[in-house]
Amino acid sequence: MMPKTFFTILFFSAAFTGSAQSSQAVRDYIEKYKGIAMEEMLRTGVPASITLAQGIHESGAGTSVLVRKSNNHFGIKCKAEWQGERVYHDDDAAGECFRKYDDPMDSYRDHSDFLKKRSPYASLFTLDPTDYEAWAHGLKKAGYATNPKYAPILIKIIEDYKLQEYSLMALGRKQSANDAIVSGPSTNDQRATANYPAGVFRINNTRVVYIIKGTSYLTVAEEHRISLPRLFEFNDMQPADEAAQDELVFLARKRKEGATETHVVQAGETLRSIAQSEGIRLESLIAYNYLKEGVQPPPGRSLYLRGSDGKGLKDIFSGSSIFKKKEPQPEEKVIAEVYITHRVQPKETLYGIARKYEVSVDDIKEWNSLRSSTVSTGQVLRINKKEYGTN
Repeated sequence: MMPKTFFTILFFSAAFTGSAQSSQAVRDYIEKYKGIAMEEMLRTGVPASITLAQGIHESGAGTSVLVRKSNNHFGIKCKAEWQGERVYHDDDAAGECFRKYDDPMDSYRDHSDFLKKRSPYASLFTLDPTDYEAWAHGLKKAGYATNPKYAPILIKIIEDYKLQEYSLMALGRKQSANDAIVSGPSTNDQRATANYPAGVFRINNTRVVYIIKGTSYLTVAEEHRISLPRLFEFNDMQPADEAAQDELVFLARKRKEGATETHVVQAGETLRSIAQSEGIRLESLIAYNYLKEGVQPPPGRSLYLRGSDGKGLKDIFSGSSIFKKKEPQPEEKVIAEVYITHRVQPKETLYGIARKYEVSVDDIKEWNSLRSSTVSTGQVLRINKKEYGTN
């Protein structure tokens, strides 16, 4: 991206040392572009606070030579794919090519797409959109700017001009810049309305969407070209017609391990809601912590999100009935392979049948030469089962 010119540096030195005129210019800039920044946050997930801070910094609050020539508020250079108008401006080298826009709003939209569609910035969209510090440091790490102080500069602009308020407004947590933050219900899935962007984003590097109560699961599956049984399987849930509450819905199989080592349980969270919020398979969460399925972990406790030999678990669940120590077991071998038949009942799905017999959907499809995951009432299915023993 475009390095900061001498003019821009002088501009912000004045702004941050109390120059009334410069500070007013920044506030005027925010007032003019806060709307498009919030719209872009809802469209792409780029935090409004980050967009505004970058726009202020890159453009000298809309007063730079490049902005006056091209409406380019973010110093985006032409790149090979650019087919629009262009201007030439001295930057790292003389006469470099920069994108030109008919309207400043087009510059804001192109900036969002620039971050959203380029692989170096993909990791940014796994971050909490309200964590502006992580986003600022992530931009620097991804190579957005060469200035070693780029992240602290953005953070200072956000904090000096309270730009975080516009991210919260976009997410529905504040109605205006003067309102207090609206407190939501205590459960993790319900709180997510104020924490997740619109459209597809990633948690623990796995694609996910956030849907509202009453959304049809079939509609979600068809929109993202996933079979309905697969969707239920990916989300550790029983088949249902529609969402009973606002919730995260993963579009691919979650990871076996979390992005961090542990998760501190919040009031109202369940094992499944924790697995969803962390993007980890429920069975893995249960196994790492030697838990019984269906237990309610106490608030304030830490759960392992990655493989563990059990060390330290005594401190986490000392004396708790939900903790069960894994005891050594004699080695078991398959001593017989048998099969049973299952007659499909009304409203049963292949996913539900697989859960009942503790096998996978793919296994049932293979055993019965099924080309799809659709089954009919009365259809007879073969289920292969293995008997284990120590003999």
